Amino acid sequence: MQSLKRRLAALAVVALAALAAPASALATSTPEQISTAIAKGLPYMEGTQAESGSFPGFGGDWSLTSFAAAGKAAADLHYKGESKKPDARSFYGSATEYGSPTWPGAGAVVTDYERAALVAYAAGIDPARPSNRQNMLAQIVAQYQVASPGYFGSTFNGTVFGVLALTGAKSQAGAQRFPQSLLNLSVAAIKANQHTDGGWTWEKAAGNETALKRPSEPDLTGATMAALCGAGVANTDTTIVKAKAYLVGLLESATGAFGSEFGANTDSSSWAVQGLNTCGINSQGTEFTTAAGKTPIDFLISQQLASGAFRYGTSGTVANQYSSQDAVRALAGAGFTAAPPTPKAGEKWAAATSFATGASESDPLALVIEYGGTLKVCSVSVAPKATTTTLATVLETAMTGSTPSGCVSGLQPTTGTGAITQVNGYPEPKVAAWNVSIDGATAIQAKRSTAIHVGDTIYLKYE
Repeated sequence: MQSLKRRLAALAVVALAALAAPASALATSTPEQISTAIAKGLPYMEGTQAESGSFPGFGGDWSLTSFAAAGKAAADLHYKGESKKPDARSFYGSATEYGSPTWPGAGAVVTDYERAALVAYAAGIDPARPSNRQNMLAQIVAQYQVASPGYFGSTFNGTVFGVLALTGAKSQAGAQRFPQSLLNLSVAAIKANQHTDGGWTWEKAAGNETALKRPSEPDLTGATMAALCGAGVANTDTTIVKAKAYLVGLLESATGAFGSEFGANTDSSSWAVQGLNTCGINSQGTEFTTAAGKTPIDFLISQQLASGAFRYGTSGTVANQYSSQDAVRALAGAGFTAAPPTPKAGEKWAAATSFATGASESDPLALVIEYGGTLKVCSVSVAPKATTTTLATVLETAMTGSTPSGCVSGLQPTTGTGAITQVNGYPEPKVAAWNVSIDGATAIQAKRSTAIHVGDTIYLKYE
């Protein structure tokens, strides 16, 4: 009896010690459990592929970012694993999909191009060159808001996903294509929209005290954190610290889910985790481990069904394709896109290599010009009738029309092949001190004759 009492007393001490232990010491999902959840989720997602190579359904193409995050190349994804069937990259990069100059059709908004740029990049399709008639990055900068520097499109989430696309869709060489000076304007705009509770919603709130006091949303907060950190904001920055505190405040102790106005769900928690991933913040760290020993990762894994799919809500057994790709991407440690894995066979990238040469064809390019505290951002459509063109041709074309308008009003010299000495009347007197960086590569002296290729992102700067 005494022995039994001692054993029961010892167990009580252990139990009390566990209750008193800090949250970080309690059990969380192990790397093995996370890997197992991802491995179970991939076959389910592969099973949603159509014979055409596509992933139909709401947000089905987003699955390509999740496959990339898990190390599976889109070029290796065939219907039912049959190598003779079209692969996913071939489908989405085709002339009827991302490669079409008219994709995605009438009524397209900036977020259509932003989402597609993130997906295409993960699939190994260069979003600036899915074809020689389409350039998703140029389509994004075409909707730059001149009157509201740093904003893209007509909604706040257009700016958030614009930054995600312009920073996440690296060049084929792995470089950031767009200058930090442009990103800094967007960072300032995003910070101005942070609500008083530390998060963000889909709507623009800057300058509107009522809107800034409205409750934030965990999913858009995760996306916004990812945009900021992807643009170079440190996770120690006050804005990120406040956003992290907002998410911590949403944690549901029993499950580790982030609470939402729609109830705890896989998508909202996945997006929040993706924001933490991008910012290098451990979603199973002390702050994100509840008193019950649960983390957001624990919650996501608990949402997985026997089929490998993930459900949306916290009850039922209905597989949700959108929730599944969200969860797999978050569990894989990714943000809102991922670098494309190298396919088992063939090239890593699918991309156009020359301009269209037809008589009525034109090709969009993204152009950023910086001088004397001025930043011009626009899309320029050129029709060189040759496989390459020159910087002078691009700038002269912009003088007659760009989107937004007014990107280039003047260029000196007006003839020849030599160094550019003046753009938009700057500087005066003229000086050959303009440099150009293409696709984020090392800047070189800008000359009229500088070669420009299909899909090039052009950054012209007076040094």
